[in-house]
Amino acid sequence: MKASRITATAAVAGATVLALSSPALAHVSVQPEGEAAKGGYAVLGFKVPNERDNASTTKLEINFPADHPLASVMPQPVEGWDIQVTKSKLAEPLEMHGKKINEAVTKVTWTAKGGGIGPGFFQKFPVSVGTLPEDADELVFKALQTYSNKEVVRWIEVPQKGQEEPDHPAPVLALSAATGDHHGASGDDKASGSDSASAEKASAQTSASSDEGDSGGTDTTARVLGVVGIVIGVAGVAYGVLAGRRRTTA
Repeated sequence: MKASRITATAAVAGATVLALSSPALAHVSVQPEGEAAKGGYAVLGFKVPNERDNASTTKLEINFPADHPLASVMPQPVEGWDIQVTKSKLAEPLEMHGKKINEAVTKVTWTAKGGGIGPGFFQKFPVSVGTLPEDADELVFKALQTYSNKEVVRWIEVPQKGQEEPDHPAPVLALSAATGDHHGASGDDKASGSDSASAEKASAQTSASSDEGDSGGTDTTARVLGVVGIVIGVAGVAYGVLAGRRRTTA
């Protein structure tokens, strides 16, 4: 009896843990490819797992943050899915590359052409975005997941620090600190400095080679003159010896 009670209790506890952990493991999430730095661009991947055993995910709606509108939002084509980009007018225009933008993307919707995401599978939906805000530490993207049985799961609850994760948390993107070259300025400075250093090094090497060449030419000339002098001296001695012999013979 004791053994059976212990087994039953363990089974119930295990089922409870699975029930509590399933939403946390299966919710829609967002992750950047690499870093998502403030003031820069990033490619975001919205990961959508199918958490139903008897239905497929056939539609995904991602709502972009209205408090931090993004001037550039470009979804990557996903095979088997239609993509609809929704834009809305902004209360305050954004500036991008010296141009004012009066509207921004507020929602991107993916609709399956066929079966969608089946049970036991997940799908990633990549989107290129920028520029990321410099006055925020994170961005919240509220998502709606629609199943083939018409069920709609609303992943819109914003997680709060110090509190337990909600049952249907919205995808949250954490932003990293701004990098020095996210606008390209520091990168250009580094490149310019590198080019300058390379030019100075090349100039120094050229000057050294020139000095070595001049020095080598001077040494060669001196050696040639020395050899010529020796030959002339030997010839003079030989001529003197021959002349002395002729006089003695005469």
